[in-house]
Amino acid sequence: MGMLDGKVALVTGAGGGLGRAHAMLLAHEGAKVIVNDLGGSRDGTGASSSMADGVVEEIKAAGGEATAHYGSVTSRDDAESMVQCAVDTYGKIDILIANAGILRDKSFKNMDDDMWDIVLDVHLRGTYLVTKVAYDTMLEQGTGGRIIMTSSTSGLLGNFGQTNYGAAKAGIAGFMRCLWLEGLKYGITVNVLAPTATSRLTTDILPEEVQDSFPPEAVSPPVVWLCTDEAKDVSGRQWLVAGNNVSILSWQVTPIAQRALDEGTWDVADIGEKILASKDTWPPVNPLRGA
Repeated sequence: MGMLDGKVALVTGAGGGLGRAHAMLLAHEGAKVIVNDLGGSRDGTGASSSMADGVVEEIKAAGGEATAHYGSVTSRDDAESMVQCAVDTYGKIDILIANAGILRDKSFKNMDDDMWDIVLDVHLRGTYLVTKVAYDTMLEQGTGGRIIMTSSTSGLLGNFGQTNYGAAKAGIAGFMRCLWLEGLKYGITVNVLAPTATSRLTTDILPEEVQDSFPPEAVSPPVVWLCTDEAKDVSGRQWLVAGNNVSILSWQVTPIAQRALDEGTWDVADIGEKILASKDTWPPVNPLRGA
């Protein structure tokens, strides 16, 4: 007996890396899986059915159930089609893992509009489109659901050369932090994942000497657990998963200066003095980098 027996899951970008690892483990735990992947390259160009088909074959060879879907998350019609594929093939949708992504990294001075737009389109709008269709379908079904979006430490904490990617991933985290509040009423949990894992998106970002320490398969267990009935009360959280290390990222409020309004507003020089005097108490901008 698996922890997801009888559940139906859709994983976008499931043809390799993290998406493949999620799909494989979902199926191992008993879920029927729609394996969505456009089959394009890392920068989003091209398309092929071979990546999704390969993962479906792996799942079936291991005794699981899966169906391939080759649509793009940037298309409303394709988003509707992949959710409908779950309903038509397996009768419903219980789980969405929005994982599809591309990279167009450049320092901001070399960034152009096309690089910005396509990354925002795939990550932020793509997550919106598939989530919107899946969420609305879960509402119609009336039996709750699980939605996991994929953010990044680049969006939550920052990374050089990824302003487009970071902006999109920060937007996804903001999307989750609002939607989970709405989902409470309907039994739909919404969480966001910020993973560190070796994949074709990270082979030239993670130092070569540490890549073996971050297999994508290590990220999937807590993600798949969040899809179970045991996790019905776990929502609205930002999960950092790297190797076998699982953490929750939550925001910290650091008081700097307080003053009653009847004393008048701050003088610019005075508030500047207060800010500088408190600087040693500030949390790091990026705790992963110690800065």
